[in-house]
Amino acid sequence: MFETGVRQFRLALGIALRRRLDPRNVERLVGDVLATLAEFGEAGADAAELVEGPTTNPEDRLEFTNGSLRRTAVRLGAQSPFYARLFSSAQIDPAKLDVAGLRAIPVTVKADLTERPGDFRCTDVQAYLATRTTGTTGRPTEVWLSRYEMELWPALGALASVLRGELRPGDVMQVNLSSRSTVALHQAANACRLAGAGCRLLGIVPPETALESLAEGGATILLTNPSYLAELVKAARRAGMGAGDFRLRRLVSGGEVLSPSLVRAASGMFGVPHVEDPYSMTEIVPITGRPCSQGHMHHDTNLGLTELVDLHTGEPAAPGALGTLVITPYFPYRDCTPVLRYDTRDVARCLPDEPLHCELATVPATSLVLGKADHLLRMPGGEIVTSRQFIEVIESLPAEPWPARYRAAACDGRIRLTLPASAIAGYSQAEAVRHFAAAGLDVDLDIVGDDQAVSLRHTRSDMLETTFASPHALVGA
Repeated sequence: MFETGVRQFRLALGIALRRRLDPRNVERLVGDVLATLAEFGEAGADAAELVEGPTTNPEDRLEFTNGSLRRTAVRLGAQSPFYARLFSSAQIDPAKLDVAGLRAIPVTVKADLTERPGDFRCTDVQAYLATRTTGTTGRPTEVWLSRYEMELWPALGALASVLRGELRPGDVMQVNLSSRSTVALHQAANACRLAGAGCRLLGIVPPETALESLAEGGATILLTNPSYLAELVKAARRAGMGAGDFRLRRLVSGGEVLSPSLVRAASGMFGVPHVEDPYSMTEIVPITGRPCSQGHMHHDTNLGLTELVDLHTGEPAAPGALGTLVITPYFPYRDCTPVLRYDTRDVARCLPDEPLHCELATVPATSLVLGKADHLLRMPGGEIVTSRQFIEVIESLPAEPWPARYRAAACDGRIRLTLPASAIAGYSQAEAVRHFAAAGLDVDLDIVGDDQAVSLRHTRSDMLETTFASPHALVGA
């Protein structure tokens, strides 16, 4: 118990002083928590406080945030060629940076990182592993990681997952993500190792292969994307499978818009109470967001700062307004290719300016992610339609056309919506138009053949990884 206390103190001190943490110390803490849980059934409040954020007091949180921003900016000014130039041109003193002055710094965009990746690499660390974004929303971006990051992130993730009961000894996690998702795969495998759980990395294989593994391999946790989850549900229905064929206790599906209709179908098919829909992306790891039961997305305050920036003004989004998530991971959690004020282009809505009453009320929140800023449909009258609006309404059609394949454009003040014929099976076009009108979308439908479906909207389920032993057709074809 004394050694556990020392390890907790070392971690807390490192967080408070914003120094590089010892990944081995965090790994040993995971073992300490597992031993405590096995003996007493709970880990205790002291351990939980290490992963739930610096404080719930607004003044203390602001002080923590300002200190973290300054420590991060000072290092970037000294070690990152890109940010050294940026601070100089904007006449920013990193040692004096705070939340109020942060808006004077231009946001970093994906094109910056894609076109000049070497300028983001910090000069005081050795690059260890390169990872790339999947490319589903544009040209892939390469991010280099240090050995320190690759050891620290899984350890912190395992500690949080074990404390929250998300990962237990004896669990088996099946991961159906693209093999290009290097960071996510590495974190999943190593978090399972530290927690005493098994990990099966399958990739985006034909859904029949994944279902066979789920049913016969004893998986208790499934990690995948919503579009591939949709393919799994459809394949399970074709095979006559049901909840009794699976042992899952958790289903985690992020990286795309997850519709309520798919959640209901997947929960019923796989026998889980709900589907978890976390937020993350390669460029800003290890920052994550957690949804609550009331449909908010709560953003990590311990490892970084999340801003919601108005789409038009660049100022903080007002209550009810749309904005893009602009994220700054703090040092010492980002080491090799850190970013400051990275514009994710993920759109969310600012919540009303009133107290929250959900189970995560002490953690800052926005709405769920509504889609990419570049995919918003802007109507002549100023109305903005998000990807989430389209996907949720399309996937609620009686034909259950998961994942939603569509193309939308503004035409003569109305929405011109292109769908494959199978999406409105069992409906006439007039009935389908009324379905969209009931959801507030005034559309003219353009119906095309199902052979054009995949070209209407690319999803992560299209990144199929075939093998010599898999004769199945392409997922989504």
